[in-house]
Amino acid sequence: MLSDRDFTRRMLQTVATVAGVAILLALLWAAREALMLVYVSALIAMGLSPLVTLIEQPRRDRAMRRVPRWLAILAIYAVVVAVVSLVGLLVIPPLVAQASALWATLPAKFNRLQMFLIGHNLLTHSVTLEEAVQNAPSGTGGNAVETALVAISSLLGGIFGLITILILTFYLLIEAGAMFEYLVRFVPRDRRGDVAIAARQAVSKVSAWLRAQFILAGVMGTFSAIGLGLMGLPYFYVVALIAAIGETIPIVGPVIGGITAVAVAISVSPKLALMVGTYFLVLHQLEANILVPKIMERSVGVSPVAVLVALLVGGALLGLAGAILAIPTAALLSVIVEEIAARRDAGVQRLT
Repeated sequence: MLSDRDFTRRMLQTVATVAGVAILLALLWAAREALMLVYVSALIAMGLSPLVTLIEQPRRDRAMRRVPRWLAILAIYAVVVAVVSLVGLLVIPPLVAQASALWATLPAKFNRLQMFLIGHNLLTHSVTLEEAVQNAPSGTGGNAVETALVAISSLLGGIFGLITILILTFYLLIEAGAMFEYLVRFVPRDRRGDVAIAARQAVSKVSAWLRAQFILAGVMGTFSAIGLGLMGLPYFYVVALIAAIGETIPIVGPVIGGITAVAVAISVSPKLALMVGTYFLVLHQLEANILVPKIMERSVGVSPVAVLVALLVGGALLGLAGAILAIPTAALLSVIVEEIAARRDAGVQRLT
């Protein structure tokens, strides 16, 4: 039986532990945006690690010196910047030209829409485009200055976050070996080999996820280009490129590609817009329910059910960011679960 002194001491320890955990969780929640940047950087570093290792290793059949790791990372960065610049040069000029043409014809299109609505008794009288903007609900077109400031702030925040991720990923790739050697010292000596194997499996899965993303983008871009080209959509190569890039963003990305295609098609004819919209709807259903689960299962080793559940849970918890990070997180969790299960099975075998 515990004495009053022991009971008081244990009660104080329990209260202190609960308070410490609550404070830690509050601090983690307050720093969630910074921790998200660190997590994204770690995932990118894990995904690029095999490629960096491949570049820096000397070729056996040639008398070449080992490429410095920092130079291998910068080479990958240079390729990414070159690809993004090329995409920008291909996409931005046609989009600007088309946006200017659409803006010039917007009043006429707006008037035709009004005539259609009035002819079907859906609108009582016509209004000008200026009156429509002025009569818009509060928050949709009211304070233009505030909207512009919010947009600029979001843009600057996104640029800062991207630069932070690039820099942090660079240093994580540089210091990966030293960091792992430091952290593994806190693991019991007899378990360090298992931890090293699990770490390699985690890196392999995240790298496979990154490759699968490029495969999905290529497949989506190719089918979009073929279908839209056969339907005679203007700038179909640009729309296909947007669809391929959007494929890297779960749930929202394919929708953006479809909306872009329909917006371009409706400038030609409503019939073409209907055809393009139907085509993208079918393509999106095939992508979401067949391509993504199957490719992720084959590449990452995560079952289709786990992929779909991860996307739903990640999107519900963290929105778009959660959906993007859902599959690599599920892959990492699968490695941890497999390691725990192997440990338990080894313990059961020793007991028997």
